[in-house]
Amino acid sequence: MAISIKTADEMEKMRVAGRLAAEVLEMIGPFVKAGVTTEALNDICHEHIVNVQKAIPAPLNYNGFPKSIAIAVNHQVCHGIPGPKKLKNGDFINIDVTVIKDGFHGDTSKIFFVGEPTILSKRLARVCQESLYLGIGMIKPGIHLGDIGAAIQEYVERHGFSVVREYCGHGIGRVFHEDPQVLHYGKPGTGAILQKGMVFTIEPMINAGKRHVKLLGDKWTVVTKDRSPSAQWEHTIAVTDDGFEVLTQRKDEIIS
Repeated sequence: MAISIKTADEMEKMRVAGRLAAEVLEMIGPFVKAGVTTEALNDICHEHIVNVQKAIPAPLNYNGFPKSIAIAVNHQVCHGIPGPKKLKNGDFINIDVTVIKDGFHGDTSKIFFVGEPTILSKRLARVCQESLYLGIGMIKPGIHLGDIGAAIQEYVERHGFSVVREYCGHGIGRVFHEDPQVLHYGKPGTGAILQKGMVFTIEPMINAGKRHVKLLGDKWTVVTKDRSPSAQWEHTIAVTDDGFEVLTQRKDEIIS
C-alpha cells in the first residue's frame, strides 16, 4: 500500500474525526475512578460516539475486536479488552479511542490515573508523553521517519525505560491502518521521507522493565513479559507546509 497524500478536502474531514476522538478522551475523564469497570467506561464512550457524535467506534468488530475502545491497565501494553474487573486506587490506564466520521479516522490515546499514582507510574507516564511530544515536534517535510523513532528511543532509554518493538504507529485516513509504519526506535536517516499531506499516528509504548511483551489467550491483550508497568500516549498528526498539525490535540494540551 502506497503512502496516501491527503487532499485539502480529505484533511478537513481528518480534522473533524480527530477532534471527535479527542473529545471522547475529554469526556471520559471524570468517569475514571476506583470501583468503575473498564466495561462501563467502554459503554459510556460507545454511547457518546454513536449517539452524541453520530460517529462510528472504529475498534468495534475490527478484525473481531469485541469492544468500542481499548483499555490497557498497569502492565498491559495495548489492545486490552474492556471487561468486568473494577479499577482500584493506584491503577493507571491507557484509553485508546478511534472514531470514524464521514469515512475518515481519528485515533488517539491518553493515560488516566485512578486515585494517587505510584512514583514509578507517574514518571513512566510523563516520560512516555514527553517522548511523544519530542517526536511530534520534529515533524516537517524532508525528515525521515527514522529520525523520529531514533529520537524517541534515545529519550526513553536515557530515562531508564525500554521501547516496545512489536507495535508501532501507522498511516491513517479512510483506512484505520495505512502505510507507513511509524517505529518508535531505529536509526536517523532511515524510513520514509515526510511530505505535506501525510497523516500518521505516533504512539510510543514504553515499559518500566524490559521491552519484551507477550500476547494473552484472548488474542488481543498485550502485556509486559516481566509484568512491569507499561505506558502509552497517541496522537494523529498531519504534515504541513513547514511543520505539523496535531489533529487529535485536546484542550488541556500545549504542543509546539
